[in-house]
Amino acid sequence: MAGHAHDHAHDDHLDGEEDFHVSYKGYAIGFILSVVLTAIPFWLVMAKVLPSPKLTGFVILGFAAVQMVVHMIYFLHMNAKVEQGWSMLALLFTAALVVIMLSGSVWVMYHMNANMMPTPDPAAMRNMP
Repeated sequence: MAGHAHDHAHDDHLDGEEDFHVSYKGYAIGFILSVVLTAIPFWLVMAKVLPSPKLTGFVILGFAAVQMVVHMIYFLHMNAKVEQGWSMLALLFTAALVVIMLSGSVWVMYHMNANMMPTPDPAAMRNMP
């Protein structure tokens, strides 16, 4: 019984972070994944593996997103258990704000380009009011 009480007393200071361990193995796995996730897009660009630059750009953005997740998990040690999930909630809120800001900026710039740029024809520009 005394050992059982000791186990509970020892676990109280963890506050829900039982599975959170920092180790060299975790850093090594993160480093290897980061190198692989950098080398593959580099190879895609240098060898011109994909048929179009647009497709290559989208694939590289996908690899970048995966690499961000790898960095958050293996180097920043973010998961749903750390700080009772508040760090993950803050990350999701930040990601939502970034998506809103980027999509809004692209939308505004596209419409400004489409609606405010003069025509490229010099004769048509001379006849403009």
